Amino acid sequence: MTKLKTLQATSKVNDVFSLQVAPANIIKGDNCLIHSGKSIEQFGKHPIIVGGKTTLKLIESYLNPICEAFNLTPSYQSYAPDCATTSLKRLENAVKSQKGDFIIGVGGGKALDTAKLLAYNCNLPIVTIPTSGATCAAWTALSNIYSESGAFQYDVSLRHCPNLLILDYSLIATAPAHTLIAGIGDAIAKWYEASISSGDSTATLTIAAVQQARVLRDILLQKSEKALANPLSEEWKEVVDATVLLAGVSGGLGGANCRTVAAHAIHNALTHLKEAHNQLHGAKVAYGILVQLRLEEIVANNQLANTSRHQLIKFYRNIGLSCTLEDLGLSNITLAQLRSTAELTCQPSSDIHRLPFKVNPEQLLSAMVSTLI
Repeated sequence: MTKLKTLQATSKVNDVFSLQVAPANIIKGDNCLIHSGKSIEQFGKHPIIVGGKTTLKLIESYLNPICEAFNLTPSYQSYAPDCATTSLKRLENAVKSQKGDFIIGVGGGKALDTAKLLAYNCNLPIVTIPTSGATCAAWTALSNIYSESGAFQYDVSLRHCPNLLILDYSLIATAPAHTLIAGIGDAIAKWYEASISSGDSTATLTIAAVQQARVLRDILLQKSEKALANPLSEEWKEVVDATVLLAGVSGGLGGANCRTVAAHAIHNALTHLKEAHNQLHGAKVAYGILVQLRLEEIVANNQLANTSRHQLIKFYRNIGLSCTLEDLGLSNITLAQLRSTAELTCQPSSDIHRLPFKVNPEQLLSAMVSTLI
């Protein structure tokens, strides 16, 4: 016992860490949601179902029959106006008043982030049901917090990934095509960011995470065009798997070593422009990748980044991703707004400083307006 105590006392805290790699269970397939009642009802009898107002109306036709068949009493709750602290407080009150014993999140990234964080705050199980291929939020143990007006504030690491993820291809197929296009932009960023944030690490799981991100990139480059032209085809399902499932693997395996860099930092700053609010997360992230690569050219004279950027520009043009500020609908923003965005991106806490060189707002401003050069 004395030896054990000595070992415990001398062990280093930084040698101990935890990884939230994947959801505990995943169900995927055509029309699989309507057959998932037995898996859902194991978590309780009073689900709090969180989503946007439009999504909640859509999902009722799927979930109400399940609730009736398994004697569940659902409470449908909108997360509007955003994944904000005020929305979370209201939802926590709803959990208490409705005696909720588990959470079901339905919808896109912000709805799922809200549902996950609500479950975390209330110490309840969480089921995620994505309604588009726009993000990997249904997979991850992370939630982004926004202001009520949609400006990014900070992120929260959660104790675990969702208890159950239900990926229904037939449901995903009802979403507009541009949602999956945005998901491709968000997912392909994993390689360009993880390959930098991992640095020179030789850690086994970090190496595995970076290689998974490379595989993800290759799948998307090879299959996205055909997939988008043929919804519900095998290629389409493989791309949906890539954007919703595989995109979460790098962050799960690699942890903080394989997280966001400049592309997401630029996205976060762009959310502070109301003119950018009609653009999906992945569209802004995709543009951010080009800016990151342009920075590598301008600041580090990296010619490989130039080659990668032009490869991506061709790919973006073929599938409809944003290459410029104009593509994002920001052609009329002022120089002062753009400068403010660059300064916000370069604030000390920003992930842009994961780049292996220093970046100042002037360099970033130059990169943001020259993504096509």
